Amino acid sequence: MCLLASFFSMSCTQKSDKTVSTENNSKRITRRNIYINRENSYSDFFFDSSKLASYITEQKLPDSLSNRITSFYNARNYQFAWFSSTGVTEQGRGFWNMYRYYTTYEPTKVLPDTTFIKQMGKLVSSTDSNWRETQDGLLLAEMKMSEHFLLFFLTNIDQGYLKRKEIERFIPDYKRDAISQADSLVNKKHKNEKYYEDVNPAYAGLKTFLAKYVDIYKNGGWPVITVKAAVLKPGSNDPSVGILKKRLWLSADLSEPDSGNLWNEPLTLGIKNFQSRHGYKPTGILTDVQLKDMNVKVQDRIIQLLINMGRTQWMIDQPKGKFILVNLPEFLLQVTENDKKIFDMEVVVGKEGHTTTIFTGNLNQVVFAPYWNVPESIVENEILPALARNKNYLKKNNMERNGVRSNGSPIIRQLPGPKNSLGQVKFLFPNSYDIYFHDTPAKSLFSKEKRAYSHGCIRLSEPAKMAAWLLQQDIQWDTASINAAMHSTEEKSVRLKEPVPVLITYYTAWVAENGTLRFADDIYGHDSEQRKKMFN
Repeated sequence: MCLLASFFSMSCTQKSDKTVSTENNSKRITRRNIYINRENSYSDFFFDSSKLASYITEQKLPDSLSNRITSFYNARNYQFAWFSSTGVTEQGRGFWNMYRYYTTYEPTKVLPDTTFIKQMGKLVSSTDSNWRETQDGLLLAEMKMSEHFLLFFLTNIDQGYLKRKEIERFIPDYKRDAISQADSLVNKKHKNEKYYEDVNPAYAGLKTFLAKYVDIYKNGGWPVITVKAAVLKPGSNDPSVGILKKRLWLSADLSEPDSGNLWNEPLTLGIKNFQSRHGYKPTGILTDVQLKDMNVKVQDRIIQLLINMGRTQWMIDQPKGKFILVNLPEFLLQVTENDKKIFDMEVVVGKEGHTTTIFTGNLNQVVFAPYWNVPESIVENEILPALARNKNYLKKNNMERNGVRSNGSPIIRQLPGPKNSLGQVKFLFPNSYDIYFHDTPAKSLFSKEKRAYSHGCIRLSEPAKMAAWLLQQDIQWDTASINAAMHSTEEKSVRLKEPVPVLITYYTAWVAENGTLRFADDIYGHDSEQRKKMFN
């Protein structure tokens, strides 16, 4: 999959923008867009243009990059691109994850900037809001981020698939009308016939459905189902059944149009298609919750498509070898090899207040019969209060004290065994968020359709299968040896000969391998936050 895409830039027009000219003798620079203000901007942080001029001089940026970064901020009216008063933006985190991955594992693509990496690492992982109070304190990081962003484009993006102005507006700049933006994106033509979807399959799939949904909107949208689910059942002969058929036909869940009011077998199949596409078990029997999903307006789905098209821009190149992708809202992990799906498995992800972080890394270690080093937050908020009530809590839960932290808080770990919260194996990919894959003794959670229950790590429904796939090239690790190691009471670590890239992402709309458009719930509210910032 291609590295980056830009739906914001391709969809916007500047006919209504109020602009101020900027003169440059050596190369044209984008005019400053003074239409953008604090009421309609994406970020609520702005800075003075003289700060950028000073940065360009101090950093001795070459003319080509100087012009690019000046155009970038002129187009934004010197609005921050990567930070706001609520923290690092979604786009900031997306680009940072990609940048950090390449500087760590493929430095030939991006030359690492050690000082910048340390500064951004602290900002991205910080839970302290104090640093957000002063824009000046963030300005250097803001401009440095933009410098690296533009350098990445100049170095790594296929020439011709993104125009200069498209790159400048790569990051959302001000609130727009979603339908106008989608319509412009779908219908915009390039003279050279080069379109970003030609090099980004994930983006291309969503854009195809965006065009279909825009057409549905222009033709009046789809009908609303006003009755309760109990009315819609096999054998029904009711006008609401006819309305249901039309709704499913418009979303391509029903293969043929049918104006009849009688429930029939094609309708049952259409309902199953809808259920599968929205993360439900395909029973053919509707529920009121599913009807609520069915009644989401087509314009809301268009917004959802636009937001998720933006997220495809932060994907690393999918390697030709092994690759693991976890889509958090889908509660699913997918394993591919040479672009071919090998298997997928259900997962449990972080619950509200303990959300799983979106990032990219390399899985390099399998740990059988692991200890669980209990995070300090869980020790403070859960274990110490439990110990106050029951002094035998540690022994009862197969735990032990393993030292004291510098702040006096006890270090507690859980011993290997059947009660261990990590189960019988864990899979490590180094990251600053302390997130990894692991087994779990709480198998019943995998029977639920919505599975956000963990403290942030990702629980696997079939950990032995994952271990066997990762270690398949190592002759000493056959099924019997893996099973024995998992049931041991002694921890054993195995380092992979070839680390496997892992992408943990957040797609609430995507195109599956069978070509169908899938939707998932906005479990962490990321879509809702983006919608408020991006659209009128």
